[in-house]
Amino acid sequence: MKRLALHLAAVLIAAAPAPALAWSNTGHRMIGQEAARALPPTLPAFLRSPAAIQAIGELSREPDRIKGSGKVHGSNLDPAHFVDYEEDGRILGGPRLDALPPTRAAYETALRAAGQDSWKAGYLPYAIIEKYQQLVTDMGYWRMGMAAEGREKNKARRAWLHSDRLRREQLMLVTIGYLAHYVGDGSQPLHVSGHYNGWGDYPNPNGYTTAKIHAPFEDVFATQYVTPTMVRANLLPPQTADGPIEARVSAYLLIAGRQVVPLYELEKAGGFSPANPKGVAFATERLAAGASELRDLITEAWAESLTVKLGWPAVSVADSVSGKVDPYDSLFSGR
Repeated sequence: MKRLALHLAAVLIAAAPAPALAWSNTGHRMIGQEAARALPPTLPAFLRSPAAIQAIGELSREPDRIKGSGKVHGSNLDPAHFVDYEEDGRILGGPRLDALPPTRAAYETALRAAGQDSWKAGYLPYAIIEKYQQLVTDMGYWRMGMAAEGREKNKARRAWLHSDRLRREQLMLVTIGYLAHYVGDGSQPLHVSGHYNGWGDYPNPNGYTTAKIHAPFEDVFATQYVTPTMVRANLLPPQTADGPIEARVSAYLLIAGRQVVPLYELEKAGGFSPANPKGVAFATERLAAGASELRDLITEAWAESLTVKLGWPAVSVADSVSGKVDPYDSLFSGR
C-alpha cells in the first residue's frame, strides 16, 4: 500500500502544471532550520533562539509560496530558482558557471551573445549572491544599532535605536529565509542543470530517463525518507571561503552540477524506488550540503558585516561598534 501511495503521488505531481518546487516545503524547512541550529555561538543570540530557528525554517519556503502572484512577479522572480548549467561547463552555451560575469546585466549580455537570456537560463547564482550581500548589510546595521543603543544616554534616541534594531532583526530573518531558499535550490542537482526534468533533447548514449523526474525526486522521495535528524547528522564541517562570495557560490553550484549524472545513473538503477538506501543517502547528502552551505554563508556574512560602511553619510561599522564614532545621525537621518 505504501509503494502504491508513493507511485500515485509521483504521478500526480509529475502531471501538475505548476513549476517544480525544489525540496518541497518540508525540504526547504529542514535546510533552513538545521543551518540555524548549527550556527556558532559567535553569532547574535537572537539568531540562535528557538523562535528564530522556527522562523528561518518557515521563511525559507517563502520564494515558492509567492509563486503565481502575477505575470510580472513570476517573470522577474521564477528564474531565480535555477540555472541551466550543461556538460560543457557553460550556461546554455553562454558564460561559464565558474567564470560568471560580475553583474546580472553583464550576465544577460553574455547570454544574449549566445542566443539565450536569463529568463531561459535562470539566474540562481545571482539570487544567492544578492541575498548574501543584503544579509551583510542587515547584520552591519544591527551591529551599529546595538552598539549605539547600549551607549546612548538620551531616552528618545535610545528608544528609536531600540525600535530600529528590532525592525532590523525581523528584516534579517526574512533575508536569511530567502537566502536559505536559494541556497537550498542550489543543492538540488536538477536546479543546476539543463537536464532539469528528464534528460531532454540532448545526446543520450547512456539511455537516461526522459520522464519528468524532478518533482517525484524532490517532492515525494526526499520528503518521504529524509528527516531533520538525518540532515543534522550529515552536516559538513564548517568551511571558510578563501575568495569573494562570487567564487564561493560558483564553486558550490558546480558541486551540485557534478551530481546530475550520478542522479540519473541512480534513477536508472532503481535508486529512487521506495526507501532504497542509495537513493535515501543521495537525497540526505544533498539536503545536508544545502544546510551546511547556508550555515557557512550566514557565518561569513556576520564576519564581513564588521568590515563595511553603512548609513548616510556612511560610517564604519567597526568604528561604530568600538565607540570611535556615534552612528546615530547616520542611522536616523541617513538614507
